[in-house]
Amino acid sequence: MHNAPPPLNALRAFEAAARHLSLTKAAVELNVTPGALSHQIRGLEDHLGLKRFDRGVPVDRPDGGSQGAPPRLAGGLPSYPGRAGEPQ
Repeated sequence: MHNAPPPLNALRAFEAAARHLSLTKAAVELNVTPGALSHQIRGLEDHLGLKRFDRGVPVDRPDGGSQGAPPRLAGGLPSYPGRAGEPQ
């Protein structure tokens, strides 16, 4: 566990994946590959010292302790006009 705050991109990756319950859909939204998204989430887990995603078949999804995180995270993340999937 680090004293520094987690990387913002890793938080965005986690929030999108948790909201969509799909790494593929989250990757499309964030315009990255599913592998890159998974790498960011693993980095966040390492940073926090916690496993937050249950990995396996058929999909990776947030563990039970993370289910309420997407709305809380989304409210704290800045919204940028022109993000993928948003009208400008």
